[in-house]
Amino acid sequence: MLRAALPSVPVVNQLPGVRKKGGPFGGLSRSAPPVRIERSDVAAYARVCGFPEKDTVPLPYPHLLAFGLHMAIMTDPAFPAPAIGTVHVENSITSHRPVEIGESLAVSVSVGAPKPHSKGTVYDFVTTATADGETVWEETSSYLRRGRGDADAPSGATFPDAPAHGITWQLPGDLGRRYAAVSGDANPIHLYPLTAKALGFPRQIAHGMWTMARSVAALENRLPDAVRVDVAFKRPVLLPGRVAFGSAPLEDGWAFSLSDPRSGAPHLAGRTTSLS
Repeated sequence: MLRAALPSVPVVNQLPGVRKKGGPFGGLSRSAPPVRIERSDVAAYARVCGFPEKDTVPLPYPHLLAFGLHMAIMTDPAFPAPAIGTVHVENSITSHRPVEIGESLAVSVSVGAPKPHSKGTVYDFVTTATADGETVWEETSSYLRRGRGDADAPSGATFPDAPAHGITWQLPGDLGRRYAAVSGDANPIHLYPLTAKALGFPRQIAHGMWTMARSVAALENRLPDAVRVDVAFKRPVLLPGRVAFGSAPLEDGWAFSLSDPRSGAPHLAGRTTSLS
């Protein structure tokens, strides 16, 4: 995380190895050798995100294996944007089959040239997880770098409505630290009021991938083995705080949402799509 922050620090961001190279960006990729899925790691993640303990991993879990590769790309001088301040705005996961505890997954991540967005530019990080050469899990994580946008460019995905229906979750102030401990994502905006305020937030905020995971956990027993889950992260969830969960059936899956229980302001919108 220190390396991720350095390109945002004046003077330091001009040092060799920190300074962004500039110029056209054609893309980068990283890969990691197979990693065995350990039950203790999965159990810790499941407790934080609300999943039951099973012999298969929660659907978003392989993202943890990819996160280090995301950061390796973002901190590469060839990547145009500093990691700090680049915002995770959308995420899409395709699970082709359940991943069992004890399996070994090899993960690769690639990102191509940026795409125009109404509020800046977007980088799509594409992750593939394989087991013995079989693709079992895929993900696209879209990160926005705010700047001069293109008024004619898309502003993000749209989702079916899923109004809140009485389910609320109380989120503790240490949720960001607990999720950081199991995920490796220790971005300062998620940890303490002081570190979050230094980066422009009134206090620490929940990880977007935690809000996705908690929502998927609420729907897990209704999802098929082969499924796609798409989400858009709308507004930060301040910690401590409360969120309202909503869901609604669709012809081929479920729509779901997280919102402020008082104002109704959206935090997350998403849907699942059966691939069976």
